[in-house]
Amino acid sequence: MQYPIRVLFLCTGNSARSQMAEGFLHAMGKQHFTVFSAGTDPQGLHPLAVQAMQETGIDISAQSSKAISQFAGQRFDYIITVCDRARDNCPTFPGDTERIHWGFDDPAAAADEEKGQAFRRVRNEIRNRISIWYPAMRKKLRDAGIKDE
Repeated sequence: MQYPIRVLFLCTGNSARSQMAEGFLHAMGKQHFTVFSAGTDPQGLHPLAVQAMQETGIDISAQSSKAISQFAGQRFDYIITVCDRARDNCPTFPGDTERIHWGFDDPAAAADEEKGQAFRRVRNEIRNRISIWYPAMRKKLRDAGIKDE
């Protein structure tokens, strides 16, 4: 495992779920994690993802939608797919990358009148998952002799 821990969140469009996950993990553990997100078919940052995250006090408006090909050849400690299609189409990366799959609904696929609520629900699901995973990763760091700052 490298330090800081390198994490890539992967989704199809890199417009919402992976962007929100990147924002949460960066906000929680910026000194211990280098966090990226990408898509197998990037579609641009969704404005409702930005709005949903702003409601939590996290600004992801400067993030951009990136293609997975941008990260070819790079090493990551964890690749976390947040949709089934990305999991099924994730390329191989060098090293001992651990792959994790967290499947979340696509909030952009919700009916127009339900989109805002769908983005908030998925945002909360992502935050909850990261809130469980993050302490386990911090314990790994402590066990490796890396102290909290």
